[in-house]
Amino acid sequence: MSIFRHASFETSIAKPSALPPADGFEIAFAGRSNAGKSSAINTLAGHTRLAYVSKTPGRTQLLNFFRLQCGARLVDLPGYGYAAVPEKVRRQWGGLIEDYLRTRTALAGLVLMMDARHPLTMLDHRMIGWFLPSGRPIHILLTKSDKLSRGAAQAVLLKVRAALAAHGQITAQLFSSLNRNGIDECERVVGAWLAGSAGTEGEGG
Repeated sequence: MSIFRHASFETSIAKPSALPPADGFEIAFAGRSNAGKSSAINTLAGHTRLAYVSKTPGRTQLLNFFRLQCGARLVDLPGYGYAAVPEKVRRQWGGLIEDYLRTRTALAGLVLMMDARHPLTMLDHRMIGWFLPSGRPIHILLTKSDKLSRGAAQAVLLKVRAALAAHGQITAQLFSSLNRNGIDECERVVGAWLAGSAGTEGEGG
């Protein structure tokens, strides 16, 4: 059974003090503004508007929590790096995201979206740097892979994997919301996270 199918909206928060109780495992989804994050979440969930899709990047301004049927949560983080967002708002988003990624004990792993045509930007590296100290896994979705030829997409995938090979807990794959390619692979990875987290529940962290 699909992990993400039949996800339902639970709550949105704008500050760490409003976080819901950590009563189950959570999978965070993050990415640069306009990296196709909302489209990827909708594709995985089989839902056209579970996560809001806008032609204007930077519209997701809150941490949005969705409950999965398995009891875990999918957490949609604000997109980062959109220049037209006021600096004060960008700092607020950054603080909210960083606090959540560093301190949330329920977090099982991070799914990080990158446009396959422009992967591993400075801000992507910053996001990875925030999360790596947690010791939890990161899985990169190279979105919009349909915009590249098959050979070019594979070359990008190999380059990203090589660049991050020193970090054992980072994996990467190609993904296309348009062609619905990569859904099964993402589900296998996240499913393994949840199974592993369930096996270590109560051991600390």
